[in-house]
Amino acid sequence: MKLSFSTLGLPGAGLSEAIRIATACRCDGLELRLHPDTGVHAGLPGAGARRTAPPAPGASGPEWRAGTPAAVERAGPPADRPRVRAALAAAGLEISALAGYTGICAPGDDGPVIEALAAELVLAADLGATGVRVFPKGEDPAVGARRLRAMAPEARRLGVRVLVETHDAMPTGTAVARLLDETGEPEVTGAIWDLLHPWRHGEDPADTLAALGEHLAYVQVKDAGPDLTPVPMGQGEVPLEEAGTLLRERGYDGWVSLEWERTWYPHVAPVEEVIPGALAWVRRFS
Repeated sequence: MKLSFSTLGLPGAGLSEAIRIATACRCDGLELRLHPDTGVHAGLPGAGARRTAPPAPGASGPEWRAGTPAAVERAGPPADRPRVRAALAAAGLEISALAGYTGICAPGDDGPVIEALAAELVLAADLGATGVRVFPKGEDPAVGARRLRAMAPEARRLGVRVLVETHDAMPTGTAVARLLDETGEPEVTGAIWDLLHPWRHGEDPADTLAALGEHLAYVQVKDAGPDLTPVPMGQGEVPLEEAGTLLRERGYDGWVSLEWERTWYPHVAPVEEVIPGALAWVRRFS
């Protein structure tokens, strides 16, 4: 397994600070949250990759509209795509995934969803990332499957996978697997197993892993108390021991990303105090 951590744990800090912490804590990479306060988002200048197809009918602009020069400046350098890629490479770090917020099953027209995802796939290709995280944000797998199939040729051309997280309206492995099975594009889609959400919705880790099967592409690790407040690894109620054992038995050797949600819980400890526990977990179950 390889360890990264999400820049969700560093609200407003920018990429340079994330790189410093990742290298100091012996991480292999970074999961880059797509948001102006991280300095990495679809509006980041310096695009190299291009879409081969025109925008979907009814699509709106691909950007956050918050990706303005002022927003980039607040996050600090590097401030364009080539510099981001070079800074990570110079530090010996990979991008484990881009953590986007597109809702692949969200109600409404397909156009804006497809266009937003297209922009994130191009960003991933420009930065050298091989995966983009999406959320379900809707309960109908047919909607998400239709959109994922529409984006499959472009994802294949760019060499980027769309990774659906066990989250919100599809919090279980069973639900996400149903979506990906209906999509039928395993080369360019996959699942992110957030260890918290399936378990708190009543799905045992063994059942989650069995449901995801070959769709499993990425793991987000975290621990939390009864009220879901993040706590250091091993101090909460998430079944980390069981999940780690299952992954080891499965032979999983992909990315494990610590998702420390300090952006949403600003009172919790700094991420650098929590990474050692995640590193120990990865080493134990690798």
